[in-house]
Amino acid sequence: MTSDPGGLTFDWDGGEAAPPPPASVGFDDETLRDGLQSPSARHPRLDERIRFLELAAAVGIASADVGMPGAGSGAAADAEALCRAIFERRLPIAPNCAARATERDIRPVLDIGQRLGAPVEVALFLPSSPVRCLVEGWTLAEVAGRVERWVGFAVRGGAPVTFVAEDATRSRPDALRSMMSAAVGAGAGRICVADTVGQATPLGAFRLAAFARRTLDEMGAAAVGLDWHGHDDRGLAVASALAAASGGASRLHATALGVGERAGNPAMEQLLVNVRLLGWGRPELFGLMAYAAHASVMVGVAIPPGTPVVGRDAFRTSTGVHASAVVKASRAGGDELADLVYSAVPAAWLGRAQEIEVGPMSGAANVRSWLARNGLRGDDTTVARVLAAAKAADRTLTDDELRAAAAERGGGEG
Repeated sequence: MTSDPGGLTFDWDGGEAAPPPPASVGFDDETLRDGLQSPSARHPRLDERIRFLELAAAVGIASADVGMPGAGSGAAADAEALCRAIFERRLPIAPNCAARATERDIRPVLDIGQRLGAPVEVALFLPSSPVRCLVEGWTLAEVAGRVERWVGFAVRGGAPVTFVAEDATRSRPDALRSMMSAAVGAGAGRICVADTVGQATPLGAFRLAAFARRTLDEMGAAAVGLDWHGHDDRGLAVASALAAASGGASRLHATALGVGERAGNPAMEQLLVNVRLLGWGRPELFGLMAYAAHASVMVGVAIPPGTPVVGRDAFRTSTGVHASAVVKASRAGGDELADLVYSAVPAAWLGRAQEIEVGPMSGAANVRSWLARNGLRGDDTTVARVLAAAKAADRTLTDDELRAAAAERGGGEG
């Protein structure tokens, strides 16, 4: 863990028993495809999506799914416009498009690449689990044949291909091995194991990624990359994605704010922060608040106050014992120690700071901190008066309410 340069905390996540860190971890942003499949998401304007890609590139996200052109002429036009914006603005983010294993889905992606003069990655997906094969009426041999045929078709068309084993977390090892072999043999540059229904626990994600990575290496495909695509049905998406990276996945799929199908996907902002905390990479987190805020407006999803990293309350406290410790830490070691004493995530990484508010759970330390921050006297009488007002309230007081309490009977500027 890299947020404690003074060595003041012990890290149970590290040590000799911990698995070796991944060699590298990259990110594929699925907000503009899987994220927009959320039933609650609004369909954003094209300029909003282009701005989102700019903000994603600014925090170090290296690739993004820009849609599914095979869904119709409108979807194809939008995907092409987004790819064009990326290429013309020279954004450091590579586009990819989702496609089913049909020429109708793959051909529009190839056409976009040809018209723009730059290949667009095809994320070609097929179900791999027994339950999905039963629903589709396919045998394992038929699925493997489809993988070989359509991955080969896309590769011959000049596109880099990621084969997505849909529902991989409920698939048998022999089925996955068969499909991975077919995909690699046909020229796929990456394999993605997908937790399509949010089935996996972190342990399961680790085991699946380790199996997939080992299988690729055993078939002489060490250069083929491994992706993880997860969902949050069990509330484990972020933890499972990190576990998959420990197991060998080198690219993690996620969405801004975790928005997506059903309960959503791993939250990109949380993955970025955790990868930096774990020392697996150094994404540029200073732009993360703008990334999340834009995504919130773009898809019409509010950010709950308690959302990790980007929520209003993420670095905010009104509890007396916490506030007292933060104040003492600030005096003893400045902002760096204040960021550590009651927080696992350094607020400064995001351009934020620890915030001390005043409410019914507060103590004198909260009041003195607020008064000092606002240039008001902190004498015992004023502190007692403000604290009494806070204790009588049923919520955290606003700045105007605190000023009014401080100003009663002569309190004021000092």
